[in-house]
Amino acid sequence: MVASIEIPNNYGYVFLTCGILPTVTNFLLGGKVMTARKKYNVHYPNLYATPGYHKEADEFNRVQRGHQKIYEHLSDFRAVAFIGGLMHPITCAGCGIVYCFGNYLFMAGYSDTKLDVKFARLQKGGPINMLALLTALVCATKYSISLIKG
Repeated sequence: MVASIEIPNNYGYVFLTCGILPTVTNFLLGGKVMTARKKYNVHYPNLYATPGYHKEADEFNRVQRGHQKIYEHLSDFRAVAFIGGLMHPITCAGCGIVYCFGNYLFMAGYSDTKLDVKFARLQKGGPINMLALLTALVCATKYSISLIKG
């Protein structure tokens, strides 16, 4: 049996919010790291500040860690969103928006030094990015099963 894949009319939204928007989000978060590099005097090639060497190492590292979070699941998110979007394009497009906003909120929380580092990423809503990932995963699983069943 040969399966054919049909691209739905609204699939462009999936490309826009799950392909392009995360790249824009990454640039915005990276800009915050560049600002923090100047503010906390952390120069390249250092990815992170060194405690004891850099005066405000923890402050910078919290900003950097907030940015690095987007890389942890981005390839997985894009893969399941692009697959799931073939059956549920609007749902997966919405997931792209929520995923990017969640990564922004994660950084906002994690880089806020007034908050306890253990819970900072949670307090401003960062975990909603995982809700988006899991929703896209369900959509991708559903579509994959539909291909298997024919």
